[in-house]
Amino acid sequence: MANWYSETTLLERRTFWASFGGWALDALDVQMFSLAIPALIASFGISKAEAGLLGSITLFFGAIGGWVGGALGDRFGRVKALQITIATFALATFASAFAMSYGQLVFLKAIQGLGFGAEWACGAVLMAEIIRPEHRGKALGAVQSAWAVGWGAAVVLSALVFTYAPAEIGWRILFALGLLPALLILFIRRGLKEPARLDKTEARPALLATLSGIFHADVLRSTLIGGLFGIGAHGGYAALTTFLPTYLREVRHLSVLGSSAYLAVIIFAFFCGCVVSGILSDRFGRRANVTFFAAACIATVLAYIFAPLSNAEMLVLGFPLGFFSAGIPASMAALFSELYPAGVRGTGVGFCYNFGRVVSAAFPFLVGFLADRIGLGPAIGIDAAFAYSLVLLAVLMLPETRGKAFEKEAVATRA
Repeated sequence: MANWYSETTLLERRTFWASFGGWALDALDVQMFSLAIPALIASFGISKAEAGLLGSITLFFGAIGGWVGGALGDRFGRVKALQITIATFALATFASAFAMSYGQLVFLKAIQGLGFGAEWACGAVLMAEIIRPEHRGKALGAVQSAWAVGWGAAVVLSALVFTYAPAEIGWRILFALGLLPALLILFIRRGLKEPARLDKTEARPALLATLSGIFHADVLRSTLIGGLFGIGAHGGYAALTTFLPTYLREVRHLSVLGSSAYLAVIIFAFFCGCVVSGILSDRFGRRANVTFFAAACIATVLAYIFAPLSNAEMLVLGFPLGFFSAGIPASMAALFSELYPAGVRGTGVGFCYNFGRVVSAAFPFLVGFLADRIGLGPAIGIDAAFAYSLVLLAVLMLPETRGKAFEKEAVATRA
């Protein structure tokens, strides 16, 4: 990572840290929910299926937010859209701390999802357009690793809060801390500028035309296959991580601090997997990299859930579980951004990445539903393995795009 980073310009570095910080803080807000599930179940007297529905609501509205957020970036500019999306998910998470009913929490999780889906689309495309092609995979893989930073921060905060505060108050404290990402907007306003565009003197299409542009004949195939890719990638991750803290505590009977140790291994591995995936993606190509990580995900998640492992063995296997699960999302920003022209790039990336959330929104609910019938562990394993199989199918139908040069809109900004 250090070698490519040392070759970047000041604008490229500022863009990297803005995108990295936005995604890390996005993860902080989203992952606090999965860590608070046991407390939410107790506070509102809801079932695991209803708790899973909260996660599904976030994913579903994240899909809508990603598509619309990408289009807003195409229409009005990446930087402006990035500021709006960060403010949206930060304020919604903060407001969730004051929810007095399950219905109110459902509504606020929907608003959070809109902002969280849109933030990734805006930040990823901004980074993809600013960075030079030979470093695009590495830079965007490193940006994706920020999810592990935010996830880790959420685990640390939850361990501290639930250790020193009653569960019925602890989850409210966690969600109140979700206001922190709003501070990043100050940095974005001062440190970034829009990528220059070849068509900046021309009238841009209306927002509705931008949204529908990804269904034109010349890019329709990429949109459909990219959407399938997104279903598998997000479905596998959501099936695995939404109920993983609950699985470690209720099935493996680990304490809050004990389960945090297991999650720490997986989170550190996720960070490493993102960085390595970016390097391999630039070295060997997008398709070979995704194929390797998807196949490894299937084998590892099945072993983690179904093999008769001791707690110590689970801790060891947690590293490859986190490492391989990182490789797929770390590849998506570079791959999707290289499938579309500038005018619909944000829309296309936002749709492909987030369309998967529309369908994958069902996976946390299905895990909770199956858990009441076959057990939580088998439910997680079956759903995750099926989802990662869809990634393998999709990547076989996509073209190789490594090293693709974008239009001159990004080159003009390097100084």
